[in-house]
Amino acid sequence: MSNTPQSRDVTDVSGTPGLDRLRASVREHWHSLSPAEKSVCRLLTSYTSAQILYASAQELGSASGTSNASVIRTLRRLGYEGLPALKQEIAAPFTSVVAPEVRLRDRIDRMGGDFTEIWDRVTDEARERVEHVRTAGSAEDLKRAVKLLADARETATYGVGASRIAAEHLALRLNRIGARARHLDTDGFRLADDLLRLDRGDAVVVFAPGRVLPEVEVLLERARQVGAAAVLVTDELADELSDRVDVVLPAPHTPTGMTAEALTGIVVADALVQSVATVGADRAVASSHELTALRNRLGY
Repeated sequence: MSNTPQSRDVTDVSGTPGLDRLRASVREHWHSLSPAEKSVCRLLTSYTSAQILYASAQELGSASGTSNASVIRTLRRLGYEGLPALKQEIAAPFTSVVAPEVRLRDRIDRMGGDFTEIWDRVTDEARERVEHVRTAGSAEDLKRAVKLLADARETATYGVGASRIAAEHLALRLNRIGARARHLDTDGFRLADDLLRLDRGDAVVVFAPGRVLPEVEVLLERARQVGAAAVLVTDELADELSDRVDVVLPAPHTPTGMTAEALTGIVVADALVQSVATVGADRAVASSHELTALRNRLGY
C-alpha cells in the first residue's frame, strides 16, 4: 500500500453495505477457513473501504503473509467472484454521493508521485478487470451471442459516453470480417431515424454499464417490436434488463477510475469478433483480402 499521507479519507464511510457484507461473510465462513484464508480475512476486515479499493491482490497477499492466489481463493470462499467484485460492492455508494472531482483528488493523493508504483497499480487493476471478465461470463452465453451476430443480417451497436468506444470498436471490427455492422452514433431526437432501419433478422449490441438511459430503453423496445435480437454488455444492469434482451455479457466497471471504463467492453467486443470470424471463416478471410486490396489502391 502507498504510504502517501492523506489528510482526508473521502471514500471511507463506516458501515457501508459492501464492508458490512464482507464482515458478515467472514463470520459465517470463519470455522471452515484454512489458516492462510483466515490471515487474509483478518487483513480485509481491518482495512478501511479505501484501503481495499486501491489494493491489488499481490499487495493484499504480501500484507497478510500469504499470496495473491490465497487472496483470490479466500474471496471466492466468501462468495465473491474475485477482488474486482469486492471492490465494486465497496465502491458503489461513493460513485453516487462523492463528486467526480473529489474522487479524482483522493485518487491522486493515494497514488502518490512514484511513477513506477502508478504503472504497477494501473496494470494490476487492468489485469484484475480482464480476469473478472473471464470468470464472470459463461461459455454458453458467449456462444449464444456469437450465433446471434453471425446469423444477423446487420448488427447495430450502441453505447453512450465511454461505452461508445467499445460500441464503435465492435462495429468496425465486425465489418472488417465481413459481418455487416453499423454503429448508432446519434442520441436523443436523431436516434429515432437510425432506429427506423432496425428490422427482423438484425441484431443490436448495447453497451450500458450502470445506468438505463431513455435511449437504451427505446432501442431495446424497438428491437423487440421488429423482431431483432438483442445482446447487452453491462456491469450492473443484468437483473434490470435481462428480460428485454436475448443474452447478457458481463463487463465489470472500474471501481477506482484508474483504468478506462471501456476496457472490459472492448475485451468482450474482441471475443465476439474473433468468435464470429471463426464461425464464418471463409467470409472473414475474403473480407480481409478485399480490405487489403482497397488499402493498397488508396496507397496504404
